[in-house]
Amino acid sequence: MLTKKQLDLLEFIHKRVQRDGVPPSFDEMKEALDLRSKSGIHRLITALEERGFIRRLAHRARALEIVKLPDAMQGNSGFSPRVIDGDKPDQRPPAAMEISGGAVELSLMGKIAAGVPIEAVSDANNKVHVPQSMVGQGAHYALEVKGNSMIDAGINEGDVVVIRETSVAENGDIVVAVVEGYEATLKRFRKKDKMIALEAANPAYETRVFREEQVEVQGRLVGLIRSY
Repeated sequence: MLTKKQLDLLEFIHKRVQRDGVPPSFDEMKEALDLRSKSGIHRLITALEERGFIRRLAHRARALEIVKLPDAMQGNSGFSPRVIDGDKPDQRPPAAMEISGGAVELSLMGKIAAGVPIEAVSDANNKVHVPQSMVGQGAHYALEVKGNSMIDAGINEGDVVVIRETSVAENGDIVVAVVEGYEATLKRFRKKDKMIALEAANPAYETRVFREEQVEVQGRLVGLIRSY
């Protein structure tokens, strides 16, 4: 799973390499993605490298090499990358498919942090079956929980959460939140004025507070599959 920022950066690097023969500078990347500091670019570059899309070359200026591109960037209509903060529901096929026995098959889109935020990692080929009663209207998907920051809400590491895609949340909802375009986390949502707090359900973790423009809600928890 590539976040929108990761996909935007990969596309920007690819276009500049095709045009100029060399990758853009970090300052150019920062400006193109409208980030406040180069540390965000470093994190995006590291994420793309870990996923095998780019390679950093030692002892060379602007030492980035594109190793591969998502199929969608190569004009392959058979695949569209799952962008964690992106597509409108009517621009992709449904994430859930009804099967026999009153169950629904959802795409297991990867892992979500219930701890220190991590990059979401996806293998959309995996599926999970959930009761039909667990899902309602709209698109749904599943994520495996990594970390223990939500244990007091009954959400343990290894559990699978069922998420309804939405950009709207009420105070107290447990949501999938994307922080500054590249960190995905599962936390309880609180908003006051123009500030958003992402609360853990474990006293070992501090509540993190952000400006509202730094946080984008991508889904709301509607179900839980316990892992034993």
